[in-house]
Amino acid sequence: MIDLHAHILPALDDGPPDLEEAVAMARIAVAEGTGSLVASPHVVRGAYENDRAGILQAVEDLNGELGRRGIKLKVHPGAEYMLDPDLPRWLGEGRALTINDSGKYLLVEFPSAGIPPYSAQTLYEIALQGVIPVIAHPERNFDLIRDPDLLARFLERGAVCQVTAGSLTGLFGRRIQQVGWYYLNRGMCHLIGSDAHSPGYRAPVLSGAAGAVSKALGGELSELLTSGNPGRILNGMSVLRPAGAETLTMYPGKGFFSRIFRRREK
Repeated sequence: MIDLHAHILPALDDGPPDLEEAVAMARIAVAEGTGSLVASPHVVRGAYENDRAGILQAVEDLNGELGRRGIKLKVHPGAEYMLDPDLPRWLGEGRALTINDSGKYLLVEFPSAGIPPYSAQTLYEIALQGVIPVIAHPERNFDLIRDPDLLARFLERGAVCQVTAGSLTGLFGRRIQQVGWYYLNRGMCHLIGSDAHSPGYRAPVLSGAAGAVSKALGGELSELLTSGNPGRILNGMSVLRPAGAETLTMYPGKGFFSRIFRRREK
């Protein structure tokens, strides 16, 4: 599998504080079936001022250390950008680091409290530069938890959606889990990432979510979301758009969303 969203670089953000914890995360990723991973440290104005050169150097250093220890995980460069009105300018100036430095995809996140009023314009200006925004964990955004269909307006304009593995397995609570499965059932999720931050509570594990998706919606979709589309993004290729589910009984639980996802009688 390929994990396109992991905070594995030591001492750059709220991920691992040191090299040993980063190495522990790498060991877990490999043990859980991940062969490639994109390091995506936060870039947040006034909080995490990570720059392109620093991230590239940190990725090179970590890959060297993993090689010396015989850990077969390839770490690729990237970053997770808090959506900022200046982000298109940073991109145009060559300061923003796209996924795998391919110049094709940029990982962005909305503030957890809601969708800022400048979001549509900012994403549009990014797209004008030939770069596709990958919206990280929308199922954990307050506005989208209240109204998941608000995401559609961004996807219709070409953005890509990344749902977090832990959201699908219930790590962040029931409501977020429901929204994540809602996106899966509606064909609105294009890839699954771990958004790992540590070897403990938020580890770089895709296998649990991959198994759940395979059981509920089929192995082909599971492979597309954890390997196929992540591989295409890694190589700067166009993603394949998942089809919406024909039968909607896929959320493994009870409540509002499970009442929506009822099997259609033949």
